[in-house]
Amino acid sequence: QVQLVESGGGLVQPGGSLRLSCTISGSIDRYSAVAWYRQAPGKQREFVAAIFPTGPTDYADGVKGRSTMSFDDAMNTVSLQMNSLKPEDTAVYYCKAHRDGSDYWGQGTQVTVSS
Repeated sequence: QVQLVESGGGLVQPGGSLRLSCTISGSIDRYSAVAWYRQAPGKQREFVAAIFPTGPTDYADGVKGRSTMSFDDAMNTVSLQMNSLKPEDTAVYYCKAHRDGSDYWGQGTQVTVSS
């Protein structure tokens, strides 16, 4: 059974930083990709960033340059470091893992950027 558990969300002031973590069952190299998505109230879920087992990453234009995605040495925790946060970054952030044609989602973690 594939399980993903997100953590690290919270309330942060504009310009601040947060580090989101996603712990996945098994090693990341069992998956073709692990990604972060977010969904703001009243909006569709959107892609934020992705990482592949060999290391390459991909970022949405809205977070590029102020976000970094990585995985730990044990390769079972994926992190998303977000800097220079803006109110428009407020959303529920979800971790998604892709394997064998199926997507697996975590329960989400709330990020609120507000003064």
